[in-house]
Amino acid sequence: MSKSASDTDEFYVEIHRRMVESGEWDRILRLLTSKLSEHGWVDEIRHRAKERARSMDALSFRLLLEEIMPPAQASIPPAVKREVTNILRQYVKDQFEK
Repeated sequence: MSKSASDTDEFYVEIHRRMVESGEWDRILRLLTSKLSEHGWVDEIRHRAKERARSMDALSFRLLLEEIMPPAQASIPPAVKREVTNILRQYVKDQFEK
């Protein structure tokens, strides 16, 4: 792993630790869950997963997750993605202005 990738990983771990310790991680997660639910995203993904699971010969959670994850991530409403990204950016910025 290159030096910059290692630095990035360390930076991520440190920011994540701070967010968890401060409760910010849980707050943002609740906000994200709420916004996705408001947009119908949660119900849509649940429906897709159920339909796919019903059509599988042998139910495999790992395979189901591998198939559902890419379209689920791609279908996150842009407004929700922007809002959460802006909150994360502000948090990181605030951490380094202290």
